[in-house]
Amino acid sequence: MSGPGLDAVLDKVAVLAGPREVRELPGGLTNRNYEVECASGHYVVRVSAPGADLLSINRDHEHQNSLRAAAAGVGAPVIDYLPEHHVLVVGYIDGVTFGDAEVRANVRRVADSCRRLHRGPRFVNDFDMFVIQRGYLDLCVARGFRRPAGYADFMPQVAAVRAALAVRDEGTVPCNNDLLAANFIDDGAQVWLIDYEYAGNNDPCFELGNIWSECHLTMDELAELVTCYYGRPLRNKLARAQLLGLMSRYGWTLWASIQDSASDIDFDFWGWGMEKYDAAVSMFTDRPAFTRLLEDAQCLD
Repeated sequence: MSGPGLDAVLDKVAVLAGPREVRELPGGLTNRNYEVECASGHYVVRVSAPGADLLSINRDHEHQNSLRAAAAGVGAPVIDYLPEHHVLVVGYIDGVTFGDAEVRANVRRVADSCRRLHRGPRFVNDFDMFVIQRGYLDLCVARGFRRPAGYADFMPQVAAVRAALAVRDEGTVPCNNDLLAANFIDDGAQVWLIDYEYAGNNDPCFELGNIWSECHLTMDELAELVTCYYGRPLRNKLARAQLLGLMSRYGWTLWASIQDSASDIDFDFWGWGMEKYDAAVSMFTDRPAFTRLLEDAQCLD
């Protein structure tokens, strides 16, 4: 959306009335993001793309969870929500948007912000990658969407991961579930967590494992992240984060398949997904290491 169409939508947001300066922000694979400055303040306007239901995104949940993340002190303040126009308006956070290198350099602060979110108000929905991944797979099969050859061959390993994680399941907390590097903003005082379209109550180790995957952390950096989050080294939590990071890679692969087939955004979704798939296959097929992770996730520290 741009030009007169965007202006017409912005005119419907009370705080954006009058003269304003609008700049499109980079990124956004399911929405367009605009930085807006006007007399009343500085904002980000998120305009979601059609087809979000294919990706298990619920915009009403995103709005409600964004409010809760703001209440926890780590999400941007929510200014307005226009569901009929697929628009969410949040306050602009003036800071440095992270890349992978900045995440690596701020592991302790990232862990602190995650813990703060996880201790905040519970979200209005749950997020379970085992359920999401199965739904994505069923959708891809039903609609004939392209997916990696042999993708379903690893479903027995998925079942083994799910069974192993059930042994020491400690419940769920409110998680962002999509913390790639660009969703961290450092204002100098704290690291903020943005973008709650996939937010939901989840295992905290999914958050940590997903950060490991999305930000291309090393195993040592993941171990540091888990240790900082829990306050001490825990072998079972490290294994849990790795296994859920593996499920993140395996599940988001199909997210990419859906986007490759259905999205009109100019992005190499297939290449992005295959990178995740190859990393998942590497973990699934390293039998000694995979078996050890299953055992460690069930152990007592």
